Amino acid sequence: METNGLKRVVITGIGVLSPVGIGIKENWDNLINGRSGIVPITRFDNTKFPSKIAGEVKGFNPTDFMSEKISKRIDSFVRFGIAAAKMAVEDSKLNVLPEKAHKYGVITGVGLGGLGAIEQYRDVLVAKGPERVSPFFIPMAIPNMASGYISILFALKGPNTVMCTACAAGSHAIGEAFKSIQRGVSDVIIAGGCESVITPLALAGFSSMKALSTRNNDPQKASRPFDKKRDGFVIGEGAGMLVLESLDHALERGANIRAEVIGYGLTGDAYHITAPPDDGEGGARCMQMALDDAGIRPEDVDYINAHGTSTPLNDICETRAIKHVFGEYANKLAISSTKSMTGHLLGGAGGIEAVFSVKTIEEGMIPPTINLEEPDDECDLDYVPNVARKKDVNVVLSNSFGFGGTNAVLILKKFL
Repeated sequence: METNGLKRVVITGIGVLSPVGIGIKENWDNLINGRSGIVPITRFDNTKFPSKIAGEVKGFNPTDFMSEKISKRIDSFVRFGIAAAKMAVEDSKLNVLPEKAHKYGVITGVGLGGLGAIEQYRDVLVAKGPERVSPFFIPMAIPNMASGYISILFALKGPNTVMCTACAAGSHAIGEAFKSIQRGVSDVIIAGGCESVITPLALAGFSSMKALSTRNNDPQKASRPFDKKRDGFVIGEGAGMLVLESLDHALERGANIRAEVIGYGLTGDAYHITAPPDDGEGGARCMQMALDDAGIRPEDVDYINAHGTSTPLNDICETRAIKHVFGEYANKLAISSTKSMTGHLLGGAGGIEAVFSVKTIEEGMIPPTINLEEPDDECDLDYVPNVARKKDVNVVLSNSFGFGGTNAVLILKKFL
């Protein structure tokens, strides 16, 4: 149950909603069949915006997962987080016992939080005055409200916190949950990421940075990691949550163990607020840190779920980082970016990609990188182009790199 005094940590439940589906079955079927969830934006007038496309969650009914009263008082990122957490808890068949509640917790990853609520109530303030701003506005806006509501709804009295580290937040949340359980501070933690900022202000901001794809006439071809004609990422939304618990706790309650978490790395680039260093040095150190933490060799990794954003700089720098860490073995590794289908969920990306990594291990099937038609000359590794690949996968490494030069890497393993 322990290695070097540290507890083994396993995954017993997963929940996900993303631009390619609600629930694990719909998500996985669409990923394996290479179906994109990128569509023209429907929720506001995008006429004046350079980028007019996004990965919207479709067909989501909040009251399938929570009361209408709660749904009306929270921002959409919290709705998504609650829904994914509920799916994960149901999948794990976890029963929170009051006498153990102080050993059960929640850690969420969020990038921008309730930006939609901020925009909405700024307009209310200007048009109607301060007395018309909702008393629920502040709780709607602050990033820790996903973890706060999940803690309350499931009576979790242990760690209740949020990682707000841009596009690495979801992976940081899972990594910190892993460490808390490994050290014996917690027995069970619901962890993952959630985000919902397909809003005018977010779209305008990312557009001003020239970060977004403007392939508006062909949305499903817009997210194209590692392809020579990529022109930016596509913003997405959704949530991915996992139930992590100590192996002894899982065995004691007879839980179904889906996978094991064995490694976690976190580093800083100390380079630039948005761009990675040319050589991918920070990401490389992060991958090496995770490998060292797991006590495995680079050759033990079967698949990398890449950060793979479809931006010119990221894809090249991540490729260089992988080559630095894995050497000649990099040419034998299967690598893919599920963002080619989901778009980039920002703070939610690490959460859904951890869920997808679990499924890759379980199913022995690697999701493809779709839209990879003409590889960039500097992106010359095996990115599993366009068609899913059957392969026995024992170890997955998942990368998440964020603005501010923050990096997170998770390593998951088939449970034996």
